[in-house]
Amino acid sequence: MTQDSRDQDSLPGRDPGQDDPARPDGAAAASGTDDPPGPGRRRRPQPTPVQRALGLLVRREHSRRELTRKLAARGVEAGEAAAAVERLAGEGWQDDTRFAESLVRSRAGAGYGPLYIRAELGTHGLGGEAVAAALEGFEGDWTGIARDLVRRRFGPAGPTDLAQRRKAADLLARRGFDGDSIRAATRWDLDD
Repeated sequence: MTQDSRDQDSLPGRDPGQDDPARPDGAAAASGTDDPPGPGRRRRPQPTPVQRALGLLVRREHSRRELTRKLAARGVEAGEAAAAVERLAGEGWQDDTRFAESLVRSRAGAGYGPLYIRAELGTHGLGGEAVAAALEGFEGDWTGIARDLVRRRFGPAGPTDLAQRRKAADLLARRGFDGDSIRAATRWDLDD
């Protein structure tokens, strides 16, 4: 330790836990305590449940159930979490319909079929009508998505023999495609 740094630490009003101006990275001296911020520094106030929920919603859409669960995991009381989610839903920040549409687009883009997506939407506490509306509102082609997935997995020629067709059908079934889409995607006729 140099004489200058010893002199700075011994200055009146200097807290040894403050940032050390002699260190290039501005690191604080290790004091081993959680002292309150020094003079001139303000402690950031704890965010309210509404602010926490809004922070989650600006990143991506969340269902009411998911948002309430995440707030509870961050230490927010159940009643406060429900009130915050209700307030944000009333102001239009949270919308289960918009969440469902977003999830359908996202999962379809990742190569999942309607059966898988329907089951996932059910885990978010959405009603059958909201799930059906989100799936019906999807403008993509489920058979086309299934074919693209098979092309990515088996190449542009598609499955060439019965064993590969079975593997492709199993893949599509695991991904939540219905029987018609599976049959259309695994029969590799260029006329289709």
